[in-house]
Amino acid sequence: MLRIAILLLLLPAFAHAAEPQTLKVRVTGLFQADREKDLRELCAEQLPDVKIVSVDFDRAEAVLSFDPATVFPKVKPADILKQLDQKVRTESNGTFGIHPASAVPRGKLTRIEIGVAGLDCKACCLAAYEIVAKIDGVEQATASFKVGVITALIDPARTDKAKLEVALKQRGVTLK
Repeated sequence: MLRIAILLLLLPAFAHAAEPQTLKVRVTGLFQADREKDLRELCAEQLPDVKIVSVDFDRAEAVLSFDPATVFPKVKPADILKQLDQKVRTESNGTFGIHPASAVPRGKLTRIEIGVAGLDCKACCLAAYEIVAKIDGVEQATASFKVGVITALIDPARTDKAKLEVALKQRGVTLK
């Protein structure tokens, strides 16, 4: 009888458990299509409470589902994205990051390509990608050692191809 009474007292707490929330985010670190698999493995193995609903490689965006109260107890709603970014960066050794989804309409972005030499491995691609992706105004970037090209979607009101090329040259990347 006592067990039933305790269960009846606890039932309202379970009935009001938070529903998972979905959040559309921009993901840095998706510089090649095969990195989607790496992101999915990261969440499955290191962040099991964060589920990937979908990934849009072409936009470097993902929809994530999680219960903020479980994943980030006692964190203010305004700080959840920052905490999620820190958690993803920590668990991926800095190779992935989470940011707000782009507010710039896709039609207002300009696609640029920069030919590069010497990107002969995944780590080299990641390094070149990070140089470009961190520039204000770059909404999405890719790097391919197979083709020797860095591609970026940029907000032309905030950056241009010349700024990306200068940043790459300053870090020792050889342009074609």
